[in-house]
Amino acid sequence: MQLQKDGWQVYATARKDEDIKALKDHGVEAFFLDYCDNASIHAAFDEIMTKTGGRLDALFNNGAYGQAGAVEDLSTQTLRQQFEANFFGWHKLTNLVVPVMRKQGYGRIVHCSSILGFIPFAWRGAYDASKYALEGLATTMRLELKGSSIEVCLIEPGPIKSKFIQNGLPHFIDNTDQTNSVHAKQYKKQLQRLQTSGGKNRLRLGPEAVYSKLVHALSDKQPKAHYLVTLPTYMMAIARRILPYSVLEKVLSRSG
Repeated sequence: MQLQKDGWQVYATARKDEDIKALKDHGVEAFFLDYCDNASIHAAFDEIMTKTGGRLDALFNNGAYGQAGAVEDLSTQTLRQQFEANFFGWHKLTNLVVPVMRKQGYGRIVHCSSILGFIPFAWRGAYDASKYALEGLATTMRLELKGSSIEVCLIEPGPIKSKFIQNGLPHFIDNTDQTNSVHAKQYKKQLQRLQTSGGKNRLRLGPEAVYSKLVHALSDKQPKAHYLVTLPTYMMAIARRILPYSVLEKVLSRSG
């Protein structure tokens, strides 16, 4: 909604009827789109292309959820579901948009990644993997689109105030055996964390911090490949570059 206030013509998407209604009530054109539903991706894209006369300046991919649980406790199907929402659906929509941008001779593609796109945290293996995959795909596409005037950027937030943790709770409950796993003790801790929306975190910023980076990604004449958000993200980016892996691993082993 802030983009619209700042002068952009915004076409937003959401999965829930109440969210679509809320967007429309604020004057934003909104459409149903579920990254796990190819038909909805095509339908939303077609509707928006009709609205714009076949033009699109920018795409911002930002729909995802976090599947918690030890890698050994997650089924392959659970991993597939995580990738459908966090990766494959984004790829499908992006590949619909690129030909439009090539035809008009410009465009911006911005993906909301995560600190977990370049640093893994324990008990977040499915989410880590989906974001690592996104980072690889996006940076490769950025190289492949050089000279086309189509830019690809990644926004990499750390802790942000949102419903992200609450939305991940049902997936953790449904897809892991918190009682019989060898990680039962750790799961009890994780469940408490999820039920309290991640607990207190003085370093957690509001969504406006992400918006600030998005504006730069959309407007900078030479946009960066990576836009870091929050102090933990900057700290981990530096730690990854300067610390020996043995030291970094000790730090990450306490991430859960």
